[in-house]
Amino acid sequence: MLAALERLVVTESPSPDKARCDACADEIARLFQQQLGVAAIRHRRPDAGDHLEIRIGDGPGPIVLLCHHDTVWPQGTLGRLPFGIQDDRVTGPGSYDMKAGIVEAAFALEHARPQRPVVVLSTSDEEIGSASSRALIEETARQAVAVLVLEPAASGGALKTARKGIADFVLDVEGRAAHAGVEPEKGISATEELAHQVLALKGLARPAGGTTINVGVVQGGTRPNVVAARARAEIDVRFALASEAERVVAAVQGLQPQLEGARLRISGGIDRPPMERSPGVVRLAQLAQRLATEVGFSLSETSTGGASDGNFTAALGVPTLDGLGPDGGGAHADSEHLLVESWLQRTELLRLLIEAL
Repeated sequence: MLAALERLVVTESPSPDKARCDACADEIARLFQQQLGVAAIRHRRPDAGDHLEIRIGDGPGPIVLLCHHDTVWPQGTLGRLPFGIQDDRVTGPGSYDMKAGIVEAAFALEHARPQRPVVVLSTSDEEIGSASSRALIEETARQAVAVLVLEPAASGGALKTARKGIADFVLDVEGRAAHAGVEPEKGISATEELAHQVLALKGLARPAGGTTINVGVVQGGTRPNVVAARARAEIDVRFALASEAERVVAAVQGLQPQLEGARLRISGGIDRPPMERSPGVVRLAQLAQRLATEVGFSLSETSTGGASDGNFTAALGVPTLDGLGPDGGGAHADSEHLLVESWLQRTELLRLLIEAL
Protein backbone atom coordinates (compact mmCIF):
# COMPACT_ATOMS: atom_id res chain seq x y z
CA MET A 1 0.00 0.00 0.00
CA LEU A 2 2.83 2.38 0.84
CA ALA A 3 4.56 1.70 -2.47
CA ALA A 4 1.32 2.32 -4.36
CA LEU A 5 0.70 5.54 -2.45
CA GLU A 6 4.21 6.78 -3.17
CA ARG A 7 3.67 6.27 -6.90
CA LEU A 8 0.50 8.37 -6.76
CA VAL A 9 1.97 11.13 -4.58
CA VAL A 10 5.13 11.59 -6.66
CA THR A 11 2.88 11.91 -9.72
CA GLU A 12 1.83 15.42 -8.77
CA SER A 13 -1.66 16.37 -9.94
CA PRO A 14 -2.69 19.99 -9.35
CA SER A 15 -6.32 20.43 -10.36
CA PRO A 16 -5.82 22.97 -13.20
CA ASP A 17 -3.03 20.93 -14.85
CA LYS A 18 -4.70 18.49 -17.23
CA ALA A 19 -1.51 16.76 -18.34
CA ARG A 20 -0.40 16.01 -14.79
CA CYS A 21 -3.87 14.95 -13.65
CA ASP A 22 -4.00 12.60 -16.63
CA ALA A 23 -0.59 11.15 -15.71
CA CYS A 24 -1.93 10.45 -12.21
CA ALA A 25 -5.03 8.84 -13.73
CA ASP A 26 -2.67 6.55 -15.68
CA GLU A 27 -1.08 5.45 -12.39
CA ILE A 28 -4.49 4.78 -10.83
CA ALA A 29 -5.58 2.73 -13.85
CA ARG A 30 -2.40 0.65 -13.49
CA LEU A 31 -3.03 0.19 -9.76
CA PHE A 32 -6.52 -1.25 -10.26
CA GLN A 33 -5.33 -3.38 -13.17
CA GLN A 34 -2.59 -4.84 -10.99
CA GLN A 35 -4.73 -5.38 -7.89
CA LEU A 36 -8.00 -6.46 -9.48
CA GLY A 37 -7.27 -7.29 -13.12
CA VAL A 38 -9.90 -4.75 -14.18
CA ALA A 39 -9.41 -2.13 -16.87
CA ALA A 40 -10.51 1.41 -16.11
CA ILE A 41 -13.06 3.23 -18.24
CA ARG A 42 -11.63 6.63 -19.12
CA HIS A 43 -13.98 9.60 -19.34
CA ARG A 44 -11.92 11.99 -21.42
CA ARG A 45 -12.36 15.71 -20.92
CA PRO A 46 -10.98 18.50 -23.10
CA ASP A 47 -11.55 21.08 -20.35
CA ALA A 48 -10.11 19.22 -17.36
CA GLY A 49 -8.24 16.09 -16.36
CA ASP A 50 -9.83 12.81 -17.40
CA HIS A 51 -12.04 10.94 -14.92
CA LEU A 52 -11.71 7.22 -14.22
CA GLU A 53 -14.44 4.63 -13.68
CA ILE A 54 -13.62 1.11 -12.52
CA ARG A 55 -16.48 -1.41 -12.53
CA ILE A 56 -16.37 -4.71 -10.68
CA GLY A 57 -19.30 -7.00 -11.45
CA ASP A 58 -22.53 -6.40 -13.31
CA GLY A 59 -26.12 -5.85 -12.32
CA PRO A 60 -28.36 -3.28 -10.65
CA GLY A 61 -27.88 -1.43 -7.39
CA PRO A 62 -24.11 -0.90 -7.29
CA ILE A 63 -22.05 0.37 -4.39
CA VAL A 64 -20.18 3.49 -5.47
CA LEU A 65 -16.75 4.34 -4.04
CA LEU A 66 -16.10 8.02 -4.63
CA CYS A 67 -12.54 9.39 -4.90
CA HIS A 68 -10.61 12.23 -6.52
CA HIS A 69 -7.01 12.34 -7.65
CA ASP A 70 -6.49 16.08 -8.06
CA THR A 71 -4.80 18.07 -5.29
CA VAL A 72 -4.50 21.68 -4.18
CA TRP A 73 -0.70 21.58 -4.43
CA PRO A 74 1.15 23.30 -7.30
CA GLN A 75 3.63 21.39 -9.40
CA GLY A 76 7.02 21.27 -7.68
CA THR A 77 5.71 21.05 -4.10
CA LEU A 78 7.50 17.69 -3.74
CA GLY A 79 10.76 19.61 -3.78
CA ARG A 80 10.07 21.00 -0.32
CA LEU A 81 7.48 18.48 0.96
CA PRO A 82 8.72 15.09 -0.26
CA PHE A 83 6.93 11.82 0.24
CA GLY A 84 8.11 10.37 3.53
CA ILE A 85 7.45 7.62 6.08
CA GLN A 86 8.40 7.95 9.73
CA ASP A 87 7.01 5.41 12.17
CA ASP A 88 3.19 5.57 11.83
CA ARG A 89 3.18 8.84 9.89
CA VAL A 90 3.19 9.30 6.10
CA THR A 91 3.68 12.74 4.58
CA GLY A 92 3.57 14.22 1.11
CA PRO A 93 1.34 16.58 -0.89
CA GLY A 94 -2.02 14.95 -1.57
CA SER A 95 -1.22 11.84 0.49
CA TYR A 96 -3.98 12.41 3.05
CA ASP A 97 -6.32 14.34 0.75
CA MET A 98 -6.94 11.97 -0.82
CA LYS A 99 -4.64 9.61 -2.66
CA ALA A 100 -4.50 7.28 0.34
CA GLY A 101 -8.26 6.77 -0.10
CA ILE A 102 -7.74 5.59 -3.69
CA VAL A 103 -5.15 3.04 -2.58
CA GLU A 104 -7.45 1.98 0.25
CA ALA A 105 -10.24 1.28 -2.24
CA ALA A 106 -8.00 -0.84 -4.48
CA PHE A 107 -6.65 -2.99 -1.65
CA ALA A 108 -10.03 -3.41 0.07
CA LEU A 109 -11.59 -4.58 -3.18
CA GLU A 110 -8.74 -7.01 -3.82
CA HIS A 111 -9.93 -9.05 -0.84
CA ALA A 112 -13.65 -8.22 -0.80
CA ARG A 113 -16.37 -10.62 -1.97
CA PRO A 114 -19.23 -8.27 -2.79
CA GLN A 115 -22.67 -9.63 -3.61
CA ARG A 116 -23.49 -6.68 -5.88
CA PRO A 117 -21.48 -4.60 -8.37
CA VAL A 118 -19.03 -1.96 -7.18
CA VAL A 119 -18.13 1.18 -9.10
CA VAL A 120 -15.06 3.23 -8.23
CA LEU A 121 -15.00 6.81 -9.52
CA SER A 122 -11.84 8.89 -9.33
CA THR A 123 -12.30 12.42 -10.63
CA SER A 124 -9.84 15.18 -11.46
CA ASP A 125 -11.52 18.41 -10.36
CA GLU A 126 -12.98 17.97 -6.87
CA GLU A 127 -10.71 20.62 -5.38
CA ILE A 128 -11.98 23.25 -7.82
CA GLY A 129 -15.72 22.57 -7.66
CA SER A 130 -16.24 19.41 -9.78
CA ALA A 131 -17.70 21.32 -12.73
CA SER A 132 -16.63 18.70 -15.29
CA SER A 133 -17.34 15.64 -13.12
CA ARG A 134 -20.62 16.45 -11.38
CA ALA A 135 -22.86 15.02 -14.10
CA LEU A 136 -20.87 11.75 -14.13
CA ILE A 137 -20.98 11.51 -10.33
CA GLU A 138 -24.74 12.10 -10.19
CA GLU A 139 -25.49 9.76 -13.09
CA THR A 140 -23.46 6.96 -11.48
CA ALA A 141 -24.92 7.51 -8.01
CA ARG A 142 -28.61 7.62 -8.98
CA GLN A 143 -28.83 3.82 -9.28
CA ALA A 144 -26.60 3.07 -6.28
CA VAL A 145 -27.66 1.51 -2.99
CA ALA A 146 -24.97 3.53 -1.22
CA VAL A 147 -22.07 5.89 -1.87
CA LEU A 148 -18.91 5.50 0.20
CA VAL A 149 -16.64 8.54 0.02
CA LEU A 150 -12.93 7.84 0.52
CA GLU A 151 -12.11 11.38 1.60
CA PRO A 152 -9.91 11.42 4.73
CA ALA A 153 -11.46 11.03 8.14
CA ALA A 154 -12.01 14.04 10.33
CA SER A 155 -9.12 14.63 12.70
CA GLY A 156 -9.29 11.91 15.33
CA GLY A 157 -10.81 9.43 12.88
CA ALA A 158 -14.47 10.42 12.87
CA LEU A 159 -16.78 9.69 9.96
CA LYS A 160 -18.36 12.67 8.24
CA THR A 161 -22.13 12.30 8.31
CA ALA A 162 -22.97 15.92 7.46
CA ARG A 163 -21.24 18.56 5.37
CA LYS A 164 -22.18 22.13 4.68
CA GLY A 165 -23.16 23.24 1.23
CA ILE A 166 -21.44 26.12 -0.53
CA ALA A 167 -22.61 29.07 -2.56
CA ASP A 168 -20.25 31.60 -4.15
CA PHE A 169 -21.27 35.05 -5.33
CA VAL A 170 -19.61 38.04 -6.91
CA LEU A 171 -21.17 41.43 -6.22
CA ASP A 172 -20.24 44.21 -8.64
CA VAL A 173 -21.21 47.76 -7.72
CA GLU A 174 -21.40 50.59 -10.23
CA GLY A 175 -21.30 54.18 -9.00
CA ARG A 176 -20.15 57.42 -10.67
CA ALA A 177 -16.69 58.95 -10.56
CA ALA A 178 -16.09 62.55 -9.51
CA HIS A 179 -13.26 64.70 -8.11
CA ALA A 180 -13.20 63.97 -4.39
CA GLY A 181 -12.05 67.49 -3.51
CA VAL A 182 -13.70 69.76 -6.07
CA GLU A 183 -17.18 68.25 -6.61
CA PRO A 184 -17.67 65.08 -4.58
CA GLU A 185 -21.43 65.67 -4.56
CA LYS A 186 -21.50 64.76 -8.26
CA GLY A 187 -20.13 61.31 -7.54
CA ILE A 188 -21.75 58.10 -6.33
CA SER A 189 -19.27 56.10 -4.29
CA ALA A 190 -19.27 52.44 -5.25
CA THR A 191 -17.11 51.63 -2.22
CA GLU A 192 -19.59 53.29 0.13
CA GLU A 193 -22.41 51.35 -1.48
CA LEU A 194 -20.37 48.18 -1.14
CA ALA A 195 -19.90 48.87 2.58
CA HIS A 196 -23.69 48.97 3.01
CA GLN A 197 -24.01 45.69 1.13
CA VAL A 198 -21.29 43.95 3.16
CA LEU A 199 -23.19 44.76 6.36
CA ALA A 200 -26.45 43.59 4.79
CA LEU A 201 -24.79 40.32 3.77
CA LYS A 202 -23.40 39.72 7.24
CA GLY A 203 -26.89 40.25 8.61
CA LEU A 204 -28.12 37.25 6.62
CA ALA A 205 -25.88 34.84 8.53
CA ARG A 206 -27.29 32.48 11.16
CA PRO A 207 -24.17 30.94 12.72
CA ALA A 208 -26.10 29.04 15.38
CA GLY A 209 -27.96 27.20 12.62
CA GLY A 210 -24.87 26.59 10.53
CA THR A 211 -25.24 29.44 8.03
CA THR A 212 -22.12 31.60 7.68
CA ILE A 213 -21.29 34.35 5.21
CA ASN A 214 -17.77 35.56 4.51
CA VAL A 215 -16.98 38.54 2.29
CA GLY A 216 -13.46 37.41 1.60
CA VAL A 217 -12.22 39.67 -1.21
CA VAL A 218 -13.06 43.36 -1.65
CA GLN A 219 -11.79 45.66 -4.40
CA GLY A 220 -12.79 49.16 -5.42
CA GLY A 221 -11.79 52.59 -6.58
CA THR A 222 -8.79 53.88 -8.49
CA ARG A 223 -7.23 56.73 -6.48
CA PRO A 224 -7.82 58.38 -3.08
CA ASN A 225 -8.90 61.65 -4.68
CA VAL A 226 -11.48 60.05 -6.99
CA VAL A 227 -14.97 59.02 -5.89
CA ALA A 228 -14.99 55.32 -6.71
CA ALA A 229 -16.97 54.39 -9.79
CA ARG A 230 -16.70 50.65 -9.26
CA ALA A 231 -16.29 48.15 -6.45
CA ARG A 232 -16.43 44.39 -6.18
CA ALA A 233 -16.78 41.72 -3.50
CA GLU A 234 -16.38 37.94 -3.56
CA ILE A 235 -18.66 36.15 -1.12
CA ASP A 236 -18.54 32.64 0.39
CA VAL A 237 -21.76 31.25 1.89
CA ARG A 238 -21.95 27.98 3.87
CA PHE A 239 -25.17 26.32 5.00
CA ALA A 240 -26.12 23.08 6.74
CA LEU A 241 -29.67 22.86 5.41
CA ALA A 242 -31.17 23.08 1.93
CA SER A 243 -33.87 25.40 3.31
CA GLU A 244 -31.18 27.83 4.44
CA ALA A 245 -29.60 27.72 1.01
CA GLU A 246 -32.90 28.76 -0.55
CA ARG A 247 -33.33 31.60 1.95
CA VAL A 248 -29.84 33.03 1.55
CA VAL A 249 -29.68 32.68 -2.23
CA ALA A 250 -33.00 34.52 -2.58
CA ALA A 251 -31.84 37.26 -0.21
CA VAL A 252 -28.50 37.76 -1.95
CA GLN A 253 -30.10 37.86 -5.37
CA GLY A 254 -32.62 40.37 -4.02
CA LEU A 255 -30.12 42.89 -2.64
CA GLN A 256 -31.02 46.50 -3.45
CA PRO A 257 -28.73 49.57 -3.61
CA GLN A 258 -28.80 51.99 -0.68
CA LEU A 259 -27.35 55.03 -2.49
CA GLU A 260 -29.47 56.75 -5.10
CA GLY A 261 -28.07 56.06 -8.55
CA ALA A 262 -25.88 53.11 -7.55
CA ARG A 263 -26.33 49.83 -9.40
CA LEU A 264 -25.71 46.26 -8.31
CA ARG A 265 -24.91 43.22 -10.41
CA ILE A 266 -24.87 39.83 -8.66
CA SER A 267 -23.54 36.64 -10.22
CA GLY A 268 -22.99 33.14 -8.90
CA GLY A 269 -25.07 30.72 -6.90
CA ILE A 270 -24.95 27.30 -5.24
CA ASP A 271 -21.84 25.24 -5.98
CA ARG A 272 -22.64 22.26 -3.77
CA PRO A 273 -25.82 21.39 -1.88
CA PRO A 274 -25.47 20.41 1.78
CA MET A 275 -24.95 16.80 2.82
CA GLU A 276 -27.62 16.43 5.47
CA ARG A 277 -27.62 13.73 8.14
CA SER A 278 -30.53 11.79 6.67
CA PRO A 279 -31.89 8.46 7.95
CA GLY A 280 -29.97 6.70 5.16
CA VAL A 281 -26.73 8.34 6.24
CA VAL A 282 -27.39 7.38 9.87
CA ARG A 283 -28.01 3.73 8.94
CA LEU A 284 -24.73 3.59 7.01
CA ALA A 285 -22.84 5.20 9.90
CA GLN A 286 -24.31 2.75 12.40
CA LEU A 287 -23.35 -0.19 10.18
CA ALA A 288 -19.80 1.15 9.86
CA GLN A 289 -19.56 1.66 13.62
CA ARG A 290 -20.65 -1.92 14.30
CA LEU A 291 -18.17 -3.30 11.78
CA ALA A 292 -15.37 -1.15 13.20
CA THR A 293 -15.72 -2.93 16.53
CA GLU A 294 -15.10 -6.22 14.69
CA VAL A 295 -11.87 -4.76 13.31
CA GLY A 296 -10.92 -3.60 16.80
CA PHE A 297 -11.45 0.15 16.94
CA SER A 298 -14.23 2.59 17.79
CA LEU A 299 -15.68 4.98 15.25
CA SER A 300 -17.38 8.30 15.96
CA GLU A 301 -19.11 10.71 13.60
CA THR A 302 -19.04 14.44 13.07
CA SER A 303 -20.10 17.25 10.74
CA THR A 304 -17.81 19.59 8.85
CA GLY A 305 -17.99 22.95 7.13
CA GLY A 306 -16.03 21.70 4.12
CA ALA A 307 -17.76 20.09 1.14
CA SER A 308 -16.97 17.06 -1.01
CA ASP A 309 -18.47 15.25 -3.97
CA GLY A 310 -20.52 13.34 -1.40
CA ASN A 311 -22.65 16.49 -1.14
CA PHE A 312 -23.94 15.84 -4.66
CA THR A 313 -24.86 12.21 -4.04
CA ALA A 314 -26.48 12.85 -0.65
CA ALA A 315 -28.62 15.60 -2.18
CA LEU A 316 -30.00 13.00 -4.62
CA GLY A 317 -31.30 11.03 -1.63
CA VAL A 318 -28.69 8.28 -1.99
CA PRO A 319 -27.33 7.09 1.40
CA THR A 320 -23.83 8.53 1.55
CA LEU A 321 -21.06 7.99 4.09
CA ASP A 322 -18.02 10.25 3.98
CA GLY A 323 -14.64 10.28 5.69
CA LEU A 324 -13.82 6.60 5.20
CA GLY A 325 -10.20 7.40 4.36
CA PRO A 326 -7.46 7.33 7.00
CA ASP A 327 -7.06 9.45 10.08
CA GLY A 328 -4.37 12.11 9.99
CA GLY A 329 -4.48 15.85 9.52
CA GLY A 330 -3.20 18.95 7.78
CA ALA A 331 -5.30 18.75 4.62
CA HIS A 332 -4.28 21.61 2.30
CA ALA A 333 -1.43 22.51 4.69
CA ASP A 334 2.29 21.78 4.89
CA SER A 335 1.56 19.50 7.84
CA GLU A 336 -0.51 17.10 5.69
CA HIS A 337 -0.10 13.52 6.92
CA LEU A 338 -1.90 10.21 7.43
CA LEU A 339 -1.53 7.51 10.07
CA VAL A 340 -0.66 4.03 8.83
CA GLU A 341 -2.43 2.05 11.56
CA SER A 342 -5.66 3.93 10.91
CA TRP A 343 -5.23 3.40 7.17
CA LEU A 344 -4.95 -0.37 7.61
CA GLN A 345 -7.92 -0.50 9.97
CA ARG A 346 -10.10 1.48 7.60
CA THR A 347 -9.08 -0.63 4.60
CA GLU A 348 -10.37 -3.69 6.48
CA LEU A 349 -13.47 -1.74 7.52
CA LEU A 350 -14.12 -0.77 3.90
CA ARG A 351 -13.88 -4.43 2.85
CA LEU A 352 -16.39 -5.46 5.50
CA LEU A 353 -18.70 -2.55 4.65
CA ILE A 354 -18.73 -3.48 0.96
CA GLU A 355 -19.55 -7.10 1.81
CA ALA A 356 -22.25 -6.11 4.31
CA LEU A 357 -23.95 -3.88 1.75
